[in-house]
Amino acid sequence: MNPDDPDSPISGLLGDLLKVIGGGGHGSQAPWLDAARALAQGVATDGGAESNVDPLQRIKLEELARVVELHVEGTTGLSIGVGQSYSFVPVGRAAWANRVLDGWRPLLERMVGVIEATPTPPLDAGLESDEIPDALGALLGQFASTMGPIMLGLQFGSAAGHLARQALGQYALIVPWPRSNELLVVPENVAAFATDWSLPEDATLLWVCAHELTVQLVLDRPHVTARLNELLEAAVDESMAAQQGIAERLSGGAGDPDALQSLMSDPEALLADLLTPGSRATSERLSALVAALSGYIDHVTAAIAQAITGSAGPLSEAWYRYRVADSRGRQAAAALFGFDVSRAQVDRGAAFVRGVVERAGEDGLTRLLSNAKALPTPAEVDAPGLWLERIDLPEEPDDQDGEGAPQ
Repeated sequence: MNPDDPDSPISGLLGDLLKVIGGGGHGSQAPWLDAARALAQGVATDGGAESNVDPLQRIKLEELARVVELHVEGTTGLSIGVGQSYSFVPVGRAAWANRVLDGWRPLLERMVGVIEATPTPPLDAGLESDEIPDALGALLGQFASTMGPIMLGLQFGSAAGHLARQALGQYALIVPWPRSNELLVVPENVAAFATDWSLPEDATLLWVCAHELTVQLVLDRPHVTARLNELLEAAVDESMAAQQGIAERLSGGAGDPDALQSLMSDPEALLADLLTPGSRATSERLSALVAALSGYIDHVTAAIAQAITGSAGPLSEAWYRYRVADSRGRQAAAALFGFDVSRAQVDRGAAFVRGVVERAGEDGLTRLLSNAKALPTPAEVDAPGLWLERIDLPEEPDDQDGEGAPQ
């Protein structure tokens, strides 16, 4: 049997697989994204069909939009801008999973770019060149280079699908999305959350809308999004470099069974390579900033809910427990981006906000978003008094615009 023969079972199987995943020249321009979408939708709906959103939900959200907008602007001091507005759009779980992958796409494309730019160890390693016909060798190489991005897409598709099953609104994670005037709400999950905690559904929906709009206005501050993107991109680059280092070590041992067995016999040492000094430092800076921003956003949301409903205590408690509960989707997705959303980080952000308010009141807290210089360092998130002292220091002569971000 000649593997170069187009009718060869081996060549035919590889060719068919490449067509399915988009590598055969006739598929999607981003097969990794297609794989992510397919898996995300299957996980989000548990393989079932998804019903359309009740039109009454759209009407209810339209009525809430203006009320929430006024209160968020008044509480935060952040303006939506003249001629601009945001609308809340109800979506199902599958639609949310699909949209979140679109929102994350710039970062995912950065990861895919790193994979595609890295030479892939050939699948025919260890065999003599004359043992692999040219056509089959080309297919093997193409298959190997295609599978890296596909596997990445499946990782994020799984995380997005699980996250869709409990996300209440658009920003289940504080990761900047491309600019849009729409903010997503998942009514099915909001209703389930309200039922689980014996909360009024309308008040819960108001809470979610206030939270999502507050996140958006925080991210509308250019220096906030710039700093988050800077840290996210650094975390992505370091993570991909570390994973590639592990792949090279494993492929390097492919031709030496003893060396490969030695590598695999100590998986903790192998996986420890993912936590390089650089990745640890970037992850800590990113986790600290997300914790502080999340603490601020939760504080504002609770204040708005209290002002509108007169009783935000039960909702605040339920929201906290929702945030700190084990979440396969949220934890997994955050880890893929390189930051931590565990209970310790939620408590850390809340403690930072309390510390600032105790020392400088609500006016002091609003300074958190004033400029890039005011964004806290990890040490300052744990010691809000130090943060207040630093932002009161005179500006350096070369930093008169206050746009120098802390390291």
